[in-house]
Amino acid sequence: MSPCGVDGIRLRRSRPLWRRSVPIISFQWRPTRRRRVRAGAVALVTIAAVLAVPNAADAAVLPVPETGTVVSANPADQTPHARDGETRAFAQVGNTVFVGGSFTQIRQTATTAWITQRYLFAYDRTSGTISTSFLPVLDGAVNSLIAGPGGTLIVGGAFKNVNGVARRNLVALDPATGMIIESWVGRSDGGMIRDMVLHGNDLYLAGAFNWINGTAHSGLARLNASTGAIDPTFNINATVGRHDTGSYAWAIDVTPDGSTMVAGGNFMFVNGLSRNQMALIDLTGTPSVLDWSTEKFVPPCVAPATFVHYVQDVRFGGNGDWFVVGTNGGSGWPAAYCDALVRFETADRGPNQLGTWVAWTGNDTITSVEVADNIIYLGGHFRWLNNPNAHDAAGPGAVDRLGIAAVTPATGMPVNWNPGRRGGSALPSGASNWGSQVPVLWRGTDGLYFGHNSDGMGNEYHGRLGMFPIAGGRTITPRNPPTGTTGYLYLGTGEGELAKVPFDGTSIGTPSTVSQPNYTGAGATWRVSDRIYWSRTVSGTPTGSRIDISMFNGAAIGVPWESSGYNDWYNPANLTGAFFLDGRLYYTRTGANQLYYRYFEVDGNYLGATEFTLPTTGVTWSAVRGMAWVGGNIVYGHTDGSLRSVPFDPTAAPAVSGAASTVIAPAGGGLTWSTPRMFFSVQ
Repeated sequence: MSPCGVDGIRLRRSRPLWRRSVPIISFQWRPTRRRRVRAGAVALVTIAAVLAVPNAADAAVLPVPETGTVVSANPADQTPHARDGETRAFAQVGNTVFVGGSFTQIRQTATTAWITQRYLFAYDRTSGTISTSFLPVLDGAVNSLIAGPGGTLIVGGAFKNVNGVARRNLVALDPATGMIIESWVGRSDGGMIRDMVLHGNDLYLAGAFNWINGTAHSGLARLNASTGAIDPTFNINATVGRHDTGSYAWAIDVTPDGSTMVAGGNFMFVNGLSRNQMALIDLTGTPSVLDWSTEKFVPPCVAPATFVHYVQDVRFGGNGDWFVVGTNGGSGWPAAYCDALVRFETADRGPNQLGTWVAWTGNDTITSVEVADNIIYLGGHFRWLNNPNAHDAAGPGAVDRLGIAAVTPATGMPVNWNPGRRGGSALPSGASNWGSQVPVLWRGTDGLYFGHNSDGMGNEYHGRLGMFPIAGGRTITPRNPPTGTTGYLYLGTGEGELAKVPFDGTSIGTPSTVSQPNYTGAGATWRVSDRIYWSRTVSGTPTGSRIDISMFNGAAIGVPWESSGYNDWYNPANLTGAFFLDGRLYYTRTGANQLYYRYFEVDGNYLGATEFTLPTTGVTWSAVRGMAWVGGNIVYGHTDGSLRSVPFDPTAAPAVSGAASTVIAPAGGGLTWSTPRMFFSVQ
């Protein structure tokens, strides 16, 4: 293992040096077929926090950050290697890991000889030793693997024969020997099986097929997982391909309770209802198409002949309350969700659904997603996240993430996890440092497994596959401002000087003056957990100011440091007031009469590249000077020198009504509340 994977504190105007040498992969080179596999494991329990979201009927959806656990950014050393093609699928039975794909050779280490073993092999999870007893012979690629009931391995793909016997695209194998289980009757016609999901004894299939077990099914089907028999009650068909092509389902997932399926692929109708590339299926009772649709996958992206469909992968999160979609497609956004990661809420109904949030890569493909332990992982050939303002380049706010990343479910912002698809000097001769795809990310019992079509990951050699272990990972705990309503308002009264003003949520007490020599060149300031973030004038920076951080426990403000070099595009000196709450930085700015917000991820301190406007009434935001969130209210200073308070509900429309504003301290009361240098602390 090599120590890598998290972003250190960046020097002024710094960027990782490798950014300058990242290969520029133009969208014309991207393959048209992205094979992503949903794999299965025996006794796998994925723990993901439930995001508390308000009812979409009466409030905006505002996901709240929850505690998450990210895997180690240092890949395990013991995994074997494959050659040619790509890895597309994983499954685990007992202590054995099964690997499927389009590769043709495998080997144990970087120095051992290659062994011809096409499309499917197994290895010991603990030691990494390749199995010499599981040796099935297939004549085509494996796209999907499921650890089935009764100790079976269910294999889906694009093959015609297994072990010399006709088994088109679907077969059940003995995981110990690789022999066919003859009693399992599942069969597919031409085309391929692209994805499979197991829930209980229900095996869901997605792919390019018109018949399953001799029964007409277009793109989607459900089998008895124990026997392979068709389930005649599941009669859901995805039809009519885009741009005069044949239809198929590409990716599916099912909620943990088995009530809902999400399906994506190359189709425009599901059971005769208009559903372009995306559909939700009600699995309770007789399966039916839910009243949910979006127009964001209707327009073409950059090249319809190449990117026939651009939905590449789907995955439910939480308790199935939400799901994410990863896409390719090149330019075409924001009219269409091209080259993006998008979150939707499962309970929403009706046409014209929009994403809760959209994370743009800036013209690079996402080919796989996985959700585990309240973290969203994504893979592909993207180079940046938080990059909505540039095409095929790093725009303002772009955070370097080479082909693999982790983001928070609340906002889609990247967290501080950055192994990178690169092998560095560790790559042996003939290995590939970069490829177009990460077809599969899969959370096994011991870590996050990845399959790709290159050989470098985390500055190490990992030929076509590998695993990021849970061991060595870390917990990401959300931070917020103080929840108490009794404490102190701190007000800048001079350079390196603050007034400490007792405050009980409705009235102020007698102030005292506190010297703070580290707090110089200060502007808008906001408290988060045990620290303050503040705009600080720093000569030589790109904008003349930057967002700095100082530890603060009610006594001395600590020595400041730069929040992140990725924020050096932003000029916080323009902020006239700011506060942080639940993954969002709310603020006012010079020359504008609105309340704005950007996402802000405290795990890495990345500022969102998109500015949003919050609906409000009755407050002159251009007159605001300094803000703090205190017990559900915005406490703010005014250019007339007064201190005021107004209730704040970011899920409501309007989020602020000036009719409810009150004056806490009038102008001329001894302190002048007309500076952005104000924050609240219980200490």
